[in-house]
Amino acid sequence: MSDEVTDGQIIYQEQEDEVVKVEKVSPFATRWILAYVSFFGFVFVYATRVNISVAIICMVRSATLNFTSDDNSTGLLNMTSTSGSVEDDACDILEKAVLAKESGEFDWDKPTRSRILAMYFYGYIFTQIPGGWLAGRYGARRVWGLGMFVNGLGTILTPVSARLNLYVLYAVRFIIGFAAGVSFPAMHSLWGRWAPPFERSKLVSVSYAGSHVGTITAFALSGYFCANGFDNGWGFLFYVFGAGNLVWFGLWMLLSADNPRKHKFISEKEIAYIEKKIGYKTNVKTRSTPWLAMAKSGPLWAIILAHMCNNWTNYTLITVLPTFMKEVLKFDIRQNGLISSLPFICHSVAAVMSGQVADLVRAKTQLGTTKVRKICQNTAFLSVAIFLVATGFVKCENRMVAVVLLCAAVGCLGISKAGYMVNHVDIAPNYSGLLFGFTNTMATIPGMIAPLVAGALTPNKTAEEWRLVLCICSGFLVAGAVIFAFLASGDAQPWNNHDKVELTITTDKKSHRYVAVDSVEETVEEPPM
Repeated sequence: MSDEVTDGQIIYQEQEDEVVKVEKVSPFATRWILAYVSFFGFVFVYATRVNISVAIICMVRSATLNFTSDDNSTGLLNMTSTSGSVEDDACDILEKAVLAKESGEFDWDKPTRSRILAMYFYGYIFTQIPGGWLAGRYGARRVWGLGMFVNGLGTILTPVSARLNLYVLYAVRFIIGFAAGVSFPAMHSLWGRWAPPFERSKLVSVSYAGSHVGTITAFALSGYFCANGFDNGWGFLFYVFGAGNLVWFGLWMLLSADNPRKHKFISEKEIAYIEKKIGYKTNVKTRSTPWLAMAKSGPLWAIILAHMCNNWTNYTLITVLPTFMKEVLKFDIRQNGLISSLPFICHSVAAVMSGQVADLVRAKTQLGTTKVRKICQNTAFLSVAIFLVATGFVKCENRMVAVVLLCAAVGCLGISKAGYMVNHVDIAPNYSGLLFGFTNTMATIPGMIAPLVAGALTPNKTAEEWRLVLCICSGFLVAGAVIFAFLASGDAQPWNNHDKVELTITTDKKSHRYVAVDSVEETVEEPPM
């Protein structure tokens, strides 16, 4: 390791060609407890995001089937197909069995359902940059906490709004997305002050793995609740996830802090350890933002474009995978939720493991951060592209093969957690929350468009139409891999040490609360070390 003096700050930098000794870290250290709590926070962020993807199948009436026989007497559903193909006959029988089981309260057509799914992202995009800026300026604890409180209330009110008016439902889904939009920028801002360099991939991957556990939970439980819960089944799942969200809010406010020096229960030893490894005091905030330098940064554009390509695929799968399972693979609602959750179980495992492996490789080999990030990202994107194209050519009579391929695709996408997802903290830890807000704003555009495109491309619900949807996702991933390979970097950028101030933490004797006071950072030149 070498120390570099910049603006009076000793910046802790890793050398690309140096092997670093890996230190043992307690899984009960305060920063790891923070990772566990944020993990469950992202469980609820994504559970409240995707539960409507399964619920909407229960909420909407299926096409009316004719149960009248040729002699005009009421009888069993005719399971005979005239297609002439045994394979098509099997698919037709599966489809009729699914339709015969399903009924709902609403007569929403496919474009309406696509708008309901997309409305979340219309709200989500508005709070990305403000969320990162507010978290960097006023602290991630309150910013994310308030967002999650509103998110929980909106989720609980979803059944009432759906029955009241379609436009009220649009508004509620918009508000839920608006409130949840601060989540990732706030946590990225927090990790910029909490995560030592060689724990970044681990901490971030564990924290953000909650997003896919939330998807798993929502998909797995939503199908069961739809079939067995009260309030027509689908209403119950919104009450459960909304209430859980509010419980988590109380836990977050108790156990989190904006930086180590403000945490109520952390030891002085851990504060010293974090600040030594990060290389600067964690009670630092920025007074201005180097917008022009950011706009000209090639590594930042690598993250932006990789994020956009990732989100096109990720949001397509999150929002329409249950519909694909129903329309192409002919799973009924009880099977659908559980089967749809399997790919995201694979994603969570891959995300956590890739974070552990990436940090281990960075510490024990001479590859360096830049090469490790590129390897992880390109492995993720290119493998997912192959598996998705293969899925598009699997017919419904081999539907379990399609499920295996989807599990492989979504699982490999989890490797991105050790690629572009943590790269913001590598290139600019002081601005990591703002950077994530900016990149996620750009990347949310696919989240707004992808469900609409998938709906528009599949009017007849055929396997050929869905094949095109999956091939488009693959095309975005290949493009993202190429761009990231050329432009990405794992080194802190020069503009990271732009205008900063140090926060002096004092204790209010009356309220026993910590108060942050701005003090201008000294810029005394120190001799090179």
